[in-house]
Amino acid sequence: MTRAMLQFPRDFLWGAATASYQVEGGATADGRGSSIWDAFTRVNGAIADGASGDVACDHFHRYAEDVALMAELGLPAYRFSIAWSRVMPDGATPSPRGLDFYHRLTDELLANGIEPVVTLYHWDLPQAVEDDGGWLDRDTAARFADYAAHVHSGLADRVDRWTTINEPFCAAFLGYGSGVHAPGRTDKAAALVAGHHLMLAHGRAMRALRSQARPGDSLSIALNFSPAIADGDTAAHREAARKFDGIHNRFFLDPLLGKGYPDDVLADVEHLPGLRDAIADGDLEVLAEPIDWLGVNYYAPTRVTPLDDPRAASNCPLPGLLGMDVLPPRGKLTSFGWEQAPDSFTDLLCWLDEYTGIPLVVAENGAAFTDTVSADGAVHDPERADYYTEHLRAVHRAVSRGADVRGYLAWSLLDNFEWAMGYTQRFGLVHVDFDTLRRTVKDSGRHFSRIIAANAVPAAST
Repeated sequence: MTRAMLQFPRDFLWGAATASYQVEGGATADGRGSSIWDAFTRVNGAIADGASGDVACDHFHRYAEDVALMAELGLPAYRFSIAWSRVMPDGATPSPRGLDFYHRLTDELLANGIEPVVTLYHWDLPQAVEDDGGWLDRDTAARFADYAAHVHSGLADRVDRWTTINEPFCAAFLGYGSGVHAPGRTDKAAALVAGHHLMLAHGRAMRALRSQARPGDSLSIALNFSPAIADGDTAAHREAARKFDGIHNRFFLDPLLGKGYPDDVLADVEHLPGLRDAIADGDLEVLAEPIDWLGVNYYAPTRVTPLDDPRAASNCPLPGLLGMDVLPPRGKLTSFGWEQAPDSFTDLLCWLDEYTGIPLVVAENGAAFTDTVSADGAVHDPERADYYTEHLRAVHRAVSRGADVRGYLAWSLLDNFEWAMGYTQRFGLVHVDFDTLRRTVKDSGRHFSRIIAANAVPAAST
């Protein structure tokens, strides 16, 4: 008996994603400057396995091999990020060779019928900019807009889809608040200021790109969402969910929609100084520069519970959270310890569609599992294949309910340097042996390839 297939819209965008520091390597190639992640990986104990992205997957030298793998898998699109410090080693002055790698990569993609999807910032701030204050310095937003315009002017004749910033939540709250990401600062008040400056950078970059826009340009930002699930339905439980949703999700989303920062979130963080002073006249109008689509990054929900004292410190390090705790995940987990909750994914996409009225593209979704190359030379990873099946069914449910979801980009094409976890977590559709750099397409990669070819995911058995 042939299993029924759930068809996606005819023009649905399929692909996979990576980020520059996680895959490129080539740490000093072509005059590339140092980034905050180069510096952070030198800090004792910052990275789980003490590794760095100096070599990573060596995508810088092996991009043609990797594009050939994309073509073999039938990927219609590849989302990659630009290393700001490769293009402008000091964060301000364009390098004559800075865009050369991205010209070669873009041309190779197009020659293989693969659409390039460019992200301008995926966390690797030039160290020179950090030395001048980083995202705590308002001028960084202006420098980012100049950088964005420079990259766009070099690649816009071949690239239509652009994302300004990937996950400002992580760059601000993990980089400046909890300190688990570069640059490793631990100041919750500063994290909010960094978050505002990242959003200001997005808005200024949008204006810069619009000013030199070409026909077909499609501009976006990618936010990471984690729906809050309360462990009860009392007013206190709903309040705990509101607090988490506010700082994790709506703090970054609402300004994009012209709503400004949510009043309830500003009240939640009032005890932390600095944010209101950082918001200058006219900033909120800049943040609300219209986008053509919203990149949705989803991995897991977050379970929350209220505390008896609404002013008690939370076990969650996000800035401003009081009176609530985060609970352990439940059910099936990935090797990262993240909960597998596809129904939450459906609910998120439907809510975003109603809340924003903006076309949605899943810019990241995937799972880490423990993978090994078997004696037969293959990588058998049924858990990841099942994860993709279940989460693509979740996307299809959202589409069938009317959500305007226009694409899905798997995270990640390659096993890579997974930030603070080093090389201990594997997300790739393609296995990378980090000693030899040998690539092996995993079973999940073949599975994803078949889904793309069919433009459909198998329906659940009944």
